[in-house]
Amino acid sequence: MKTKNKLLRMVILSVLIALGVVISPILRFEGMCPMAHFINIVCAVLLGPFESLLCAILIGIIRMIFMGIPPIALTGAIFGAFLSGVFYKASKGKLLFAVLGEIIGTGIIGAIASYPVMTFLWGKEGLSWLFYVPSFICGTLIGGSIAFVFLRKLSNSGLLSQFQNSLGSMSYNDKSGLLENAVTIGTLGVIAFIVIKVLTGLFEMTDPLWNYLSFGVLGAFLLAGVVYYFVKKLNDRRDKNNIRNQHNT
Repeated sequence: MKTKNKLLRMVILSVLIALGVVISPILRFEGMCPMAHFINIVCAVLLGPFESLLCAILIGIIRMIFMGIPPIALTGAIFGAFLSGVFYKASKGKLLFAVLGEIIGTGIIGAIASYPVMTFLWGKEGLSWLFYVPSFICGTLIGGSIAFVFLRKLSNSGLLSQFQNSLGSMSYNDKSGLLENAVTIGTLGVIAFIVIKVLTGLFEMTDPLWNYLSFGVLGAFLLAGVVYYFVKKLNDRRDKNNIRNQHNT
């Protein structure tokens, strides 16, 4: 059984590496590669922090060799990949913490570490210590949102724990709660925002209306998530009070 798990883990790791190399150019901008963060989080949840770290290192090396990507292919991935898995395990399987680990690891640590690498090794001038922080955080929020929705759907259907068990990884019963559902609604808004931005860029739609639409959709989903959270919380509290009153009577 252990041999089978190891073989399956190697296959999944190889698939994720190949997938990371292929989809990393999607939505890629200077200093931002959202889909790489998606792969980091998925690999961290399925396989663990060390496999996710290895996955990020190999993807970064392949991208540097064959795509001419600068060393930020490594500094912008390895810290988040590892911390995503560490935070996921430390939180007993909370997907939000897996995303948070990626944001902190890449958006802050990786962004700051990229400054000396790009300045002294790559010879890029005009940078500061915080130069990459905004773009890295933005990239992790985009990729993290997509990963969170994807993994949340797998978790709610029971497939995530099945995949983890078949891989010999620690599985957790992380069914969506009130906060997770509210965050899912908000992340759908982030994804819709990205889709509109990408489409307007591809078809060169420069009318300001599209810009207003993208932010309007994002705001609507975020507001819906907040409203859902508080309304559901009030209803749950009311139901608990009704049950308590019935018992007292």
